[in-house]
Amino acid sequence: MTELEIKEQMCEVGRRVYNKGMVAANDGNFSVKLNDHEFLCTPTGVSKGFMTPEFICKVDENANVLEANEGFRPSSEIKMHMRVYKERPDVKSVVHAHPMYATSFACCGMGLTEKIMPEAVLSLGEVPLAKYGTPSTDEIPDAVAEYLDYYDAVLLENHGALTYSDSLMNAYFKMESLEFYARLLYQAKMLGGPKELPEEQVLRLYSMRSQYGLTGRHPADKLKK
Repeated sequence: MTELEIKEQMCEVGRRVYNKGMVAANDGNFSVKLNDHEFLCTPTGVSKGFMTPEFICKVDENANVLEANEGFRPSSEIKMHMRVYKERPDVKSVVHAHPMYATSFACCGMGLTEKIMPEAVLSLGEVPLAKYGTPSTDEIPDAVAEYLDYYDAVLLENHGALTYSDSLMNAYFKMESLEFYARLLYQAKMLGGPKELPEEQVLRLYSMRSQYGLTGRHPADKLKK
């Protein structure tokens, strides 16, 4: 993809997260790795649902601005993205949003740990909760770093959710999956509590990831140690 095509895709993802209610007003941010020294990212202070390619900024690995049109500055939370890229060379894109159900769990100090649905077990395993950090500081990157070895999605305590993958669309789809999992778990709890899959079924699903060609990091990787 050309840079323009990637920027257009970032705008499309912006419309999707906005239209699905995963962000409100100017919330959320996401980025794409072009190479080891260049990254595209969404700007601060604008609605992600109404972006056009000229909104997108370019930064280096230290979050220094390389390119930005007048009136646009990189997301104030770009440090969080850069920590993911530094710790996970396989990651090509990072998405941060505030999906309603997932963020509700995060605000209650709860991760998404119940194994209730095969697809969620296969794709995410579970979604841990990273401890609270002040936005735009190193506190959030430090909190997220604890989970990067075995997870491709984390909840941010009292804040939102973070997903990352080998492409922008895959990182976005992980956000969709995370929110679906959170909503399903919430509704199951309202009906009296979910019936979790037994451990032997969970382990069987873990072993099937390679059959489906699933990439990225996963709690199943802990069992290989």
